[in-house]
Amino acid sequence: MTTLPLPDRSATYSTRGPSHSTALLILSGLWLIIFFASLFAPPLLDDADATHASAARHIAISGDWVTLKVDGVRYLEKAPLPYWLVAISFKVFGFNTFAAHLPQAIAVLLLSLLGYCWARQAFNDRTALYTGLAVLTSAGVFLFTRIFIPEVLLSLLLCTALYSLLLALEANSPTEPGAPFIVSLPYAMSGHSRPARTARLSPTTHAYLMWTTLALAVLTKGLVALVFFFGTAILYLALTGEWRSVRKLKPLTGTLLFLAIAAPWHILAGLRNTGGMNGHGFFWFYFINEHVLRFLGKRIPMDYNKLPGYLFWSLHLVWLFPWSLFLPLPVITFYLRWKRNRAALSEYLSSPSYTHRTTLLLTLFSALVLLFFSLSTNQEYYTFPAYLPLLILITASLTRAEANYSADRTSHRWITFAHATLTLIGIAVAITLFLGLWTSRQLPFVPDIGDLLAHRGVGDYTLSMSHLFDLTGPSFAALRLPATLAAVAFAFGPAIAWFLRTRRNHLAATLAIALTSTVFLVAAHIALVRFGPMLSSQDLAEKIEELEDDGAITPNNQVILYGDQSYGSSIPFYLGEEVHLVNGRSSSMLFGSTFPDAPPIFLTDADFVKTWGTGERKILFVPLERRDIVDKLLGDHKILLEETSGKALFTDRPLDHESPAK
Repeated sequence: MTTLPLPDRSATYSTRGPSHSTALLILSGLWLIIFFASLFAPPLLDDADATHASAARHIAISGDWVTLKVDGVRYLEKAPLPYWLVAISFKVFGFNTFAAHLPQAIAVLLLSLLGYCWARQAFNDRTALYTGLAVLTSAGVFLFTRIFIPEVLLSLLLCTALYSLLLALEANSPTEPGAPFIVSLPYAMSGHSRPARTARLSPTTHAYLMWTTLALAVLTKGLVALVFFFGTAILYLALTGEWRSVRKLKPLTGTLLFLAIAAPWHILAGLRNTGGMNGHGFFWFYFINEHVLRFLGKRIPMDYNKLPGYLFWSLHLVWLFPWSLFLPLPVITFYLRWKRNRAALSEYLSSPSYTHRTTLLLTLFSALVLLFFSLSTNQEYYTFPAYLPLLILITASLTRAEANYSADRTSHRWITFAHATLTLIGIAVAITLFLGLWTSRQLPFVPDIGDLLAHRGVGDYTLSMSHLFDLTGPSFAALRLPATLAAVAFAFGPAIAWFLRTRRNHLAATLAIALTSTVFLVAAHIALVRFGPMLSSQDLAEKIEELEDDGAITPNNQVILYGDQSYGSSIPFYLGEEVHLVNGRSSSMLFGSTFPDAPPIFLTDADFVKTWGTGERKILFVPLERRDIVDKLLGDHKILLEETSGKALFTDRPLDHESPAK
């Protein structure tokens, strides 16, 4: 019977990459350029970014590591680990943007190194380098780590658990080059090719590492981590027939370890948070509302969205760009093998090859994550945990196609198609950007780009990319530098990569793609900084502090946000104090506001108008989309203190004295 070909590491073609020290230097350098350098700006953004940072700030200040709170209100919908890490970062570095985003940036680096080590162990040195590069330069990884959300940490922990699962099932450590992630990293940093055999972790250690990282994943995102992991593990064990080896995973003692790590917080949170909406407490809200009802689309409140099916699937070409252009390679490879000999698939599944086992495990996990969120309510970034597995599969197929570039017409054709597509995209993007630069060449630079944009509905947006639709022509003048960088990168990078590929200089061609993406991501970060005044309200918080320092207002004032706290969530973070909310008993604040000890910060329109102009000074933050409502409520009975990007600060009485000009 004909069987599927197994990877041959003794083949004449080269899959070698740079030395370990060189590869680590390349990956570390890219991380510093793309992720570490971007930790200092822009400031924390309104909505989820500053809201989650406020929850971590409360932990650092109060010392309460069980109950998350935002603006003094219970915030029970999130698992705690990301907030614990940021709270520790705040204690070390202070309450600033750098500290808030540092744990995420470190998680990206570790995710890249995990991919590097896993791909090297399962495939070869070149695939390892390509995987690390792909993680650091994919559009989605960059985009979805600009805000404080738990997805990158969840990805790191789940993928580490899967990696440990695979190694725990091995009778002995794999003989392929490479070593377990945690062991190999310090050796790689020191320049050694690989750790000594005695330094390898035993399968038993990997089993317990699997349970530990799985418990931490549950503390990062909730029970969905168990769905993804056990769903994948059960399918994998069934297809490979390794269910007989399940004892190697230490199910009894491992479960006890898992519970010892994951259970205490859940129990304490349940005991300390009872008596909320309709008598419900933490257990109902967290497990039923935030897990079951969220999946079914019946979560309370209905403040989320679901992408249409066609958009959900097609957007992954954007999130994994530019590496998604090579996605047909693993698909075509599998199809051709299946078409050549369908009966051999069973032998493929039971193959002892560590490469095959890795491929199967990553495929199952990616498919499960994608299918789960195609059925559930979703945000674009929910499928983040599938990025690393997909990128490993893509880069492994790319390396194989490079090796067979001259002999395999199919590989040659699909690589050429990918480069042609990237070059056409690059030309289209470059032309668009150059036209924008030309048409705006005589327009003045305006620091606050938000003043140039059309009316927007930030509070009504539930998709992370929605702000892109607000960009108008005149605002292009504020984006000259990032637009120029991106235009040059796309005009030349893809063409250079294609040229190198035609010269059979495969490593240089792939590095050129990574470099093109790096320049583009740097340009994207500069553009994001320019959007800072529009997406963050830090400037308005600083205005309040400036007026207090100058004696124009006394520190004893009442700061009020009109609407949901997400409209201006960076204000309470940077002020470090609770604010009142008018009609803000909604979204993430709804359930926590129903507890008897919730602070009296929620005002109706009637309450607000009644207290305006009485008692202590009122300072009112109004987002652009609520300006018309506030104008009708207050008329001329308000004094403008500051305005930026359409957002405004008002007060209810004249200043104590004029603030000196800067």
